Amino acid sequence: MITDQFLDQITTVIGRAGLTTESVAALRDAFPDMHFTQCLDDDIGAGVTPVREADGFNVYLITKAEHCITFTPSQERATGLVLAEVTEDD
Repeated sequence: MITDQFLDQITTVIGRAGLTTESVAALRDAFPDMHFTQCLDDDIGAGVTPVREADGFNVYLITKAEHCITFTPSQERATGLVLAEVTEDD
């Protein structure tokens, strides 16, 4: 389960450090049981709603409960986060 507090913490960390390969790697090191993926927000399909929106990036929930990673709106089912960079073209 992913809590509101954890989402706030991740959003604050990335907001301060910036969404980079290095900052995502640091999150993976700090939270080895959590799955983190980085991409562009344009890569997210239509109809998927971010759980957090921040300056320059959005946060989405994912789950691997069905053996394949899929987006989920449920914090209870979520097993990881997608950190998606928002560009001016978005």
